[in-house]
Amino acid sequence: MKTPLHTLDATGKSVGRIASAAAIILMGKHTPAFQKNVVSKERVLIINASKARFPQKKLKGKVYTHYTGSPGGLRMRSAEKVIEKKGYSELFKKAIYGMIPSNKLRTERMKLLSVTE
Repeated sequence: MKTPLHTLDATGKSVGRIASAAAIILMGKHTPAFQKNVVSKERVLIINASKARFPQKKLKGKVYTHYTGSPGGLRMRSAEKVIEKKGYSELFKKAIYGMIPSNKLRTERMKLLSVTE
């Protein structure tokens, strides 16, 4: 049996709206047979990520933090820098990652996500 593929077009839509729709599909909450402890085998493809709506204020103001574990190792990067370094797809991945519950199934669910620019 083939796994269903859901395609979401990000043209003209905000990052959060697309991310929440993708997170719901990845968790399987849109199906009547939803179970918290089972990974839904449905894949999500987000297309036209670079054509999504990014307010200029958010590009400069949104800050992603990462702590390396060493003293003084807090790294902060704006959304603008993330796009320069890793592309628009990284913003979607970070948004969806934050919307999926943090448990053992999170990495398995994230593997079913693909984003194209």
